Amino acid sequence: MRYELVIFDNDGVLVDSEYLSNTILAGYLTELGHPTSYEDSLRDYMGAAVHRVHDVILERTGQRLPEEFDETLHARVFAAFERELEAVAGVTEVLGKLVADGVRYCVASSGSHERIRVGHRKTGLDLWFPEDTVFSAQDVGQGKPAPDLFLYAAERMGVAPERCVVVEDSPLGVQAALAAGMDVYGFTAMTPAERLAGVKGCFDDMSRLPGLLV
Repeated sequence: MRYELVIFDNDGVLVDSEYLSNTILAGYLTELGHPTSYEDSLRDYMGAAVHRVHDVILERTGQRLPEEFDETLHARVFAAFERELEAVAGVTEVLGKLVADGVRYCVASSGSHERIRVGHRKTGLDLWFPEDTVFSAQDVGQGKPAPDLFLYAAERMGVAPERCVVVEDSPLGVQAALAAGMDVYGFTAMTPAERLAGVKGCFDDMSRLPGLLV
């Protein structure tokens, strides 16, 4: 394989969470007087840390979200995860292939460590991702689209950025990986390929990923 480290985004790449989380986010913002559709949420917030929601609403309306926004949003999302969340189809087979080939991997997510762990426990992915392979935007000063998170993950894993490849499904994540000097492959199960400019290639079936990395 051409790469020493595969860095996975989490939401939408490892766990099939984007529909759940963006439906809940859109509904909550609408409740608060900021009408938001599911499609709006995907366009504006997919792949971003929750602070982006605060920033966008403040910029557009001049209003601040309530202090309890993050806590309420996370509680609703985590409850939905416990009820409904599943791993992305085929992802455990991909991870098994990487292990068999001796290729290291990790996850670098805009979500909090708690969000990542809730999803991984529900889907069984916690068996594949020990604590020292899990990185969150909480660990760095700036989340995606800044390169900080991917550079931090590479540093902690002891691999040079140019020897890393990122698997992403959001425009913000792709921008972050490119800014970090890493190759990126775009997972297009939910995101049109034309929104993932700059990727080395796109795929909509996780079983195709190992063949792209050789």
